[in-house]
Amino acid sequence: MADRVKLLVLGGPTATGKTALAVALAQLLDGEVISADSMQIYRGLPVGTAAPTEREMQGVPHHLIGFLPPEQPFSVAQWTQMAAQCIDDIAARGKTPIVAGGTGLYLTSLVKGVRFAPQKQDPALRRKLEQALADEGAQALYRRLCELDPDYAKTVHPNHTSRVLRALEVCMLTGGTVSRQLASSLPEQPPYDARIWALNADTREALYRNIDRRVDAMLQAGLLREARWVYDNRQRFSTAAQAIGYKEFFGWFEGEETLEACTARLKQATRRYAKRQLTWLRHMDGVQWERANDPLAARRIADAYRTL
Repeated sequence: MADRVKLLVLGGPTATGKTALAVALAQLLDGEVISADSMQIYRGLPVGTAAPTEREMQGVPHHLIGFLPPEQPFSVAQWTQMAAQCIDDIAARGKTPIVAGGTGLYLTSLVKGVRFAPQKQDPALRRKLEQALADEGAQALYRRLCELDPDYAKTVHPNHTSRVLRALEVCMLTGGTVSRQLASSLPEQPPYDARIWALNADTREALYRNIDRRVDAMLQAGLLREARWVYDNRQRFSTAAQAIGYKEFFGWFEGEETLEACTARLKQATRRYAKRQLTWLRHMDGVQWERANDPLAARRIADAYRTL
């Protein structure tokens, strides 16, 4: 235990106050924050990805936010490698590394130390799958993944087509599954002495109200400008074009739906995503839960972390 870096991990569904709590913990523990959000990595999309603003950061250094152009693909293997480098650097400077975000696959892969083996590539198969996506739609390919790798499919949103396509590639190229690869890629000992806390609202209704308010605030902050940019570049921004917060407005840009209908659909999609985030966290080992927006949570967590 003594030779492993001590790591504080903070998860939770969207709109539960992870950003504010991570900053408060960093101030109490002389720490720096590493974002574990699969969309906040992209430049130019701060509103739709709920990236922390300079004001919200309060001078606390944040890492792995807004460093990648939206057209560039990015994998969990790349994120874990970069996060590990950040953790080592922060710890080497005597600071507390705080990993905070809502992408469960990122958190689990980092904490467990998943080793990602080089993946086989077959451009012809990828083109075939992309054509199937265009012809049959995202739901059809997701159903196929559910048949081939049901355990992994539970962790993937049907509209996250890049992950769905990659998982299908693994199945078809190797005869195995992503879930089996992940299970067989764990080290004997996790790489970090990680302690995990997660936030949740008092009730599901309270969480949903927070989400609705978050969406309304995003619209006031310029979400439609970002969504229009993604729509205009949807062929190049393949990941962002499928992300919650942008694709819901494509019907309005095309003159087929009202803005009110698109907004309502975004709120519903975000609520569903929050449920999946909670499910993922409840399946993680060692998670300690805190109430969202509890002003005393930061002090409790910091005191508990110091005693570990």
